Amino acid sequence: MKFLSCAFAALLTQSAVEACTNILVTRGASTEETNMIAYNADSASLYGSLYHYPASKNEDGQMMREVYEWDTGNFLGSIPEAPFTHNVVGNVNEVGLTIGETTFGGIESLCSQPTAIIDYGSLIYLTLQRASTAREAVHVMDGLMQDYGYFSEGESFSIADDKEIWIMEVIGKGEVSEATSNEQR
Repeated sequence: MKFLSCAFAALLTQSAVEACTNILVTRGASTEETNMIAYNADSASLYGSLYHYPASKNEDGQMMREVYEWDTGNFLGSIPEAPFTHNVVGNVNEVGLTIGETTFGGIESLCSQPTAIIDYGSLIYLTLQRASTAREAVHVMDGLMQDYGYFSEGESFSIADDKEIWIMEVIGKGEVSEATSNEQR
């Protein structure tokens, strides 16, 4: 009992931890035979928030989408809007694609690229609007980061649909010098 009292006291004196938690259950491990992600955004500024992005059709392809950094609200840039977007409520779209995240940080110098305009939050919601399956989401996320750069710390993304669950870990490239760029070619 003394141990439990000490452990409880230690928990009460700890400072607040800002980390998100994901629990992934595959349909083979579920009694309901369904894939599931339990996602908890542990940031106090997100408690009670439920984001909604209505479905849209943008046939002309000329519409631009403004991108804002998820944590600060700072404008990062604009990208072309997709011809069609899914309805998204919270971290799930209308066809059952779900994306959660867990920040793992990483080496500070890699946390952003100077010209990058896609941060982790924008990456989640742009992908939920544009993808229908977990496998497609991985490709959409990769394409967005390849085209527009990644402007965030290291993230572990949990991506699920009714058939598959993926984990995708990402961190920025940092500032690449010309010498390093030439070596990579």
